[in-house]
Amino acid sequence: MVCLSLFMMSILTAKAQQVYPTPATNDTAGFGLIFDGKTLDGWEGDPKYWRVENNCLVGEVTPETLLKQNSFIIWRGGTTRDFELKVEYRVSARGNSGINYRSVQITNSPFALRGYQSDIDGANKYTGQNYEEKGRTFLALRGDISRVDHDGKSRIIGSVGDKDALTAFIKNEDWNEVHLVVRGNTMTHLVNGHVMSVVVDDDAERRKFEGLLGVQVHVGPPMKIEYRNFRLKKLLPNLMPTK
Repeated sequence: MVCLSLFMMSILTAKAQQVYPTPATNDTAGFGLIFDGKTLDGWEGDPKYWRVENNCLVGEVTPETLLKQNSFIIWRGGTTRDFELKVEYRVSARGNSGINYRSVQITNSPFALRGYQSDIDGANKYTGQNYEEKGRTFLALRGDISRVDHDGKSRIIGSVGDKDALTAFIKNEDWNEVHLVVRGNTMTHLVNGHVMSVVVDDDAERRKFEGLLGVQVHVGPPMKIEYRNFRLKKLLPNLMPTK
């Protein structure tokens, strides 16, 4: 009887020790603002395309300022390695933008970056995907879990949902929130709390573990992109080496 009682107590104790995930409310710990909403202090870009307006970082291309190549405004307050980023955006119907991270600046082109990008566009054809600007191009479309192999080719190994169904979570010409979770060689892109794509980069020759952060105005028709509440959390200790 004593043995049975001890056995039952051990089962009850084991059950009591189980802890289940709960929603992250007020998930702000460790995040710091990197855009003050008043000036472009700490950012560098072409003033022809970038300004501050109504507490927002605004990128705009007009009929008189059409681009021949994509142009970025680059955060000069540090680099991105292992991090989380949360930012709200609103893009015009024909707009095309993106958030680059772990990127390198191309020296022979003004305000051009090469690197991972969380894509954004007004038609929501690409929003949420992982595109490597001026590199290996499409790493994961919306809905994909992809692994980039040593040959530089990205292969779909799973799904986070149907591409078109995920579009329903993205608001047109209204404010949306992007949340990037980047740790080691794994990059997760979320929009409005929904996972849009995941990339595991096993391409040791071409992957990057550290680099610049910037946002883009894109070649094409006139467009406008607005960003606000840029919040960055650097994750320490770093999970992967620099190469």
